[in-house]
Amino acid sequence: MTSTTTAKAGTARKKTVSKPENSPLPAQAVSARPMAGDIIYERILTSIMEHRLTPGTKLVEEKLAGIFNVNRTRVREVLARLSHEGLITTIPNRGAFIASPTPSEARAIFAARRLIEPALLRHLCEQTKPEHVAQLRDHVAQEAQAREANDRRAIIRLSGEFHIRIADMVDNPVMSKMMRELASLTCLIIVLYDSPTVPACTHDEHGDIINAIAAGNAEQAVASMIEHLNHIEAVLDMSVPPSEEEDLEAVLGVM
Repeated sequence: MTSTTTAKAGTARKKTVSKPENSPLPAQAVSARPMAGDIIYERILTSIMEHRLTPGTKLVEEKLAGIFNVNRTRVREVLARLSHEGLITTIPNRGAFIASPTPSEARAIFAARRLIEPALLRHLCEQTKPEHVAQLRDHVAQEAQAREANDRRAIIRLSGEFHIRIADMVDNPVMSKMMRELASLTCLIIVLYDSPTVPACTHDEHGDIINAIAAGNAEQAVASMIEHLNHIEAVLDMSVPPSEEEDLEAVLGVM
């Protein structure tokens, strides 16, 4: 092979693995595959937060691959991520299932939230901006609209996202990730133990937290949050309901 031919081949290879502009990764680490994994992850996560996928539902790799038009390797990557976050349980020789937190696990999750969320609020109250308060009030307005429409799925999702928004405003990616996982696990707990007629997250309690943030009153914000979390836990019936098998295609196929 001539030097000219070699140079052209090298150029062609570089084009194949060239990295996007401003990418922090070396060219060799940038995948040419479409990033479908994040879309699959977000759709499953949203379905959990909206109570569309309930605890105990089996996540069949072949079905998921068909629903999302991807290969099973991509599905396994997403399931591994969800498993790491505690949202699914993998049982050898049986498969992956939406997690079903036990009563003791549920109490541990609330205990973790009572440690983490006050710290987030104290930090936010020290650096709160008018746009933070405006964004939170807008979010609560969306919750109110969902309640007026009696859209229970949207109510649950928005209630969980309220807490994630607070974490995001602190601008700490690690804390945001932790809060996202805890909020998602809490949604699973609500699916299992909440009465269908009793909302675990109320509009007024979120409003009290916002008012304290707006006033820069960290201690009042913390007290309101603790009372809020205690209330959610108190209305739950910690008995194990029968598990139901969900139709994955019906839940995930169209959103």
